[in-house]
Amino acid sequence: MAGPSQFVELSDVEKEIAVKVEIDDVKCVGAGQCVLLAPEVFDQRDEDGIVVLLDETPAEEHHDVVRESAMVCPAAAIHLVES
Repeated sequence: MAGPSQFVELSDVEKEIAVKVEIDDVKCVGAGQCVLLAPEVFDQRDEDGIVVLLDETPAEEHHDVVRESAMVCPAAAIHLVES
């Protein structure tokens, strides 16, 4: 018996997982690992090296390096919210 498909294909937008980056500049010690890994997303202040967030919702191609940045941050100052 033929009927409507039970499978719905998700659009590319719906397939993409959103990642929001949050930083705690009080905890940051200025190690700069995040900037080395993801310069498109992170920078550092000239005066003290504290992290500056350039893109709080990076494109999907940057998600892996942003996750790695959060993992290697010695101060645990980078947090990711994924949806």
